[in-house]
Amino acid sequence: MLKFSKFALLSALLAFAAGAQAADDKAEALVNGVAIPKARVDMRVKAAAQQGQPESDEMRKAIREDLINLEVISQTAGKNGLDKQADTAQQLELARQSVLAGAFVQDFVKNNPVSSDAMKQEYEAMKARVGNKEFKLSHILVESEDEAKKAAAEIKKGAKFSKIAKSKSKDPGSKDNGGDLGWAVPSNFVQPFAEAAMKLSKGQVSAPVQTQFGWHIIKLEDTRELKVPTFEEMKPQLEKRMQQQAIQKLIEDLRAKAKIE
Repeated sequence: MLKFSKFALLSALLAFAAGAQAADDKAEALVNGVAIPKARVDMRVKAAAQQGQPESDEMRKAIREDLINLEVISQTAGKNGLDKQADTAQQLELARQSVLAGAFVQDFVKNNPVSSDAMKQEYEAMKARVGNKEFKLSHILVESEDEAKKAAAEIKKGAKFSKIAKSKSKDPGSKDNGGDLGWAVPSNFVQPFAEAAMKLSKGQVSAPVQTQFGWHIIKLEDTRELKVPTFEEMKPQLEKRMQQQAIQKLIEDLRAKAKIE
């Protein structure tokens, strides 16, 4: 029923960009003449700190030792020709692409900051979409219009809405709770469902409503005033979402220009 944004890849790239760090020529250690840059240790320390590990000399030493171990093993693996194996070569290429994609996102975010005015416009548009009320809704979801009409007729004759929902509804998320969907704003639901819900009075049951999920009978249990977070409270979320949207559009533009066969 709820609509979600699909920005998993973009979120991952933004997370990478947030943790990226400038290169540092100073070596933390030398392994067979190969330098382990201090910046690499700093990056791992920062990542560990972001995951809640307290930064300390002991942690830094442990990370340094871990990177030395990695360098020793990778050098030996290279001498043994393991980097030429097909699967390993593919994994190395994917890792290279991921690093470049993260750097690309970091550069884009740095050079294309989301303006405060743009965030305020998005905030006002969001407030207009969600309205000033929350709705406590219940519903019965069935596969056909005939089933929905039969359920509505039983309710009209006096059957309890929750009882019919438990016995007939196909929605696994609400069926066992008598069709209860909890408190939500209409914009969280698909359009036909939201439009029907907003026309109901407290305690009223809708006529059958069709969506891509099937046929619904909706009951408005109650309404209450919606406390919308302030702009300052929403600002970090707005910025991240608008960054994701900008990056998504950029990727779509790049794909449109690319020759993909």
